[in-house]
Amino acid sequence: MGISLHQAGAVISAARKVAAELGEVVSLAVVEAGGELVAFTRMDGAASYTAELAKRKADIAVALGFDTVHMTTAASQGQPIVGGPRQSGTHSLVPNGGGVIIRVGGAIIGALGVSGAASSITDHKIGTAAVAQVD
Repeated sequence: MGISLHQAGAVISAARKVAAELGEVVSLAVVEAGGELVAFTRMDGAASYTAELAKRKADIAVALGFDTVHMTTAASQGQPIVGGPRQSGTHSLVPNGGGVIIRVGGAIIGALGVSGAASSITDHKIGTAAVAQVD
């Protein structure tokens, strides 16, 4: 079972509400379990680069099967684990919060990516609060 458009829209709506309550402007991306984009929004005032980062965070979470905030490595928070600078044509894998798995009945149906808050921990808080409302 994958995430429906209705469920993805509900997650986006919940995340926008939480972000607004925290005074944050973010980009939000929901992907299905295979990594395909289902829903996206960029709140007014969110930096344009946050759009791609939100999608990447969702992609990484669904690919790994856990929230990106739980990535632990020898790399410092926010420093690339793999991949190179943008100019190299590769994508970096960065251990930051904001990629949150969406489960229903224990099964992964997708992931939410949040980017643009003052910290990746706040991105994670927005995401987990929104995902908790999925049924």
